[in-house]
Amino acid sequence: MSITMYEASIPVFIRMLGNLRAILEKAATYAAAKKIDESVLVGARLYPDMLPLSVQVQIAADFARGTAARLAGVEPAKIEDNERTFAELIARVNASIAYVKTITAAQLEGSETRTVTRTIRGNQLEFTGLDYLLRFALPNFYFHLTTTYAILRHNGLDIGKMDYLGPTG
Repeated sequence: MSITMYEASIPVFIRMLGNLRAILEKAATYAAAKKIDESVLVGARLYPDMLPLSVQVQIAADFARGTAARLAGVEPAKIEDNERTFAELIARVNASIAYVKTITAAQLEGSETRTVTRTIRGNQLEFTGLDYLLRFALPNFYFHLTTTYAILRHNGLDIGKMDYLGPTG
């Protein structure tokens, strides 16, 4: 049995972004119930030299949109990085889900061999679509999702592994 590039990417991004949205919704409810200024949580970091929660969410959403677009051979949709509240972060996640849903299986046919070029910190990197998805995009996507989860959990949000994984079935 083989798996298509579409199956390995689009449903994964949609599901995990949906789980991220649910976690952010819980965080907004938590902040309101505990009378915590949202900016404290949105700006929280695990360590001083790490990016804040807002940027973790932005990057996770960007990886989903950007990877889907690059594998489809189209220019990624750009969203400004200006979210300061949970509502704005949730809107970004929703926009990313909506964008990823526009990518069709037909657009990803043959994308495993498509050349994907990225400039990262001034270095131009070239991948095949398969290597880009499995060895760069998905690990980065999950890193930023996990870091968002960890920041919120560290700050007292009552979430667990099943919040991260989402509903089964």
